[in-house]
Formats: sequence, structure tokens, C-alpha cells
Amino acid sequence: MWQIYDEMGTAFLAHAERNAYNALYDRPAVLAVAGEVSGLDVLDAGCGPGLYAEELARRGASVTAIDASEEQLRIARERLPIATDVRRAVLGEPLPFDDAAFDLIVCALVIHYVADREAAFAEFYRVLRPGGRVVVSTQHPTIDWLRKGGSYFDVKEEDDVWNTPQGAYRVRYWREPLTTLTEAATDAGFLISRLVEPLPDAAMKADFPEDWKQLHDGPGFLILELLKASA
Repeated sequence: MWQIYDEMGTAFLAHAERNAYNALYDRPAVLAVAGEVSGLDVLDAGCGPGLYAEELARRGASVTAIDASEEQLRIARERLPIATDVRRAVLGEPLPFDDAAFDLIVCALVIHYVADREAAFAEFYRVLRPGGRVVVSTQHPTIDWLRKGGSYFDVKEEDDVWNTPQGAYRVRYWREPLTTLTEAATDAGFLISRLVEPLPDAAMKADFPEDWKQLHDGPGFLILELLKASA
């Protein structure tokens, strides 16, 4: 499912850098839940073109950024500080890090592309230090159910067409109920410390009034803050 991001290349960067849902909805909300990161070892799991990693580094974190897409990693390396460790890794497979390597993991709008979400959370748990956190954002599970119908409790592959100035791209992802997603996290050992249904950034109202109205009246994404208990 990540291969479409090789095809999109810089078109995805242009899309994510400024659009309502990324720049004025998910990104500020995820960073707010992440909180103070200065001095922390942070893994950006599914970094894409490096927009979250760039801001985390600016706020004083020591950032490691991973993605499955070689093209997105190329773009990220051009954007991120030279000290940032940027490497290829596929979520749902073993990660190339030692146990307890990170204080915080940020996984923004990525988990719904991962075929084996249970394995992804298990690896997050392994590489996170005791007392560390994971901040995961994903599509709100009601969205595709309301748009596409069927049973809310289905776990199935879906697709959408993203229209960008550079062309149309067919994006595939997993649809699942909230119970299935949270069980994948808790079965790995995590405690759910927060579940956030973010409201749109106030700046969206002026620049994207229709998107602001839609997201002000109903959720688009959700954020889970997961805790690995101290030993």
C-alpha cells in the first residue's frame, strides 16, 4: 500500500505541506499530544517527506525517521537536519533498532496502511523505553463506514482517489473498527492514556471554510496516546 507514495513523490509533499487536513488538522493536533520533546529520542514511524520529523527536530528532539517509500525518504533527507537518522523500514516487520531505544514514537496517518498492525504495535512496544509513549493518528473509523456503507465492524481493504495538482492517485488502506485498532495496541502491552478526536485549527476557518465546517461538526481523524508502563 505504501508504493503509491513512491509514485506521488513531491506531489505528496505539496499536498501534505499546506492542505487543510494535514497542515491545519492532523499535524498541529499530533504535535500537541506529543507535547514537550526537547532532549527526547523520538522515532517518526512512517515519516513520509519529513514534515513531522522536521518540526520535532526544531523543538529539540533527537529524531530518527523511517518510511517504506524510498522516494519519500529521499525527499525527507533533503529537508531534515543532517544529524537526523533517516532510513528505510517497513512497519509490521522487525524494526532495525535495539530494545528500549526511544522515548517517544510518532506514527501519523500511517497505521491504516500497515497490513499487520498487531506486529507494528509489538515492535513499537519493543523499541520504546519503559514510561515512553506512542502517539498514533489515523482516520476516524466512522468516516469510511458512513461514506462506503457495509458493516462498521468490517476489517477490509478500501481505496480512494486523491486528486492533486500533479494528477490523480489511487490510495489503498485498511478500514477497521475502533475496537480492532485499540486491541492491536493493548495486546502488544500498551495502556491507552488518551483518545483525542481533534478539532480543526482556527486558521483553517479562513483558508478552508468548508473543510473547517465539516471537521468542526464531525470527526475526520483520531489520535491515540499509548503508554508503555514503567518497569
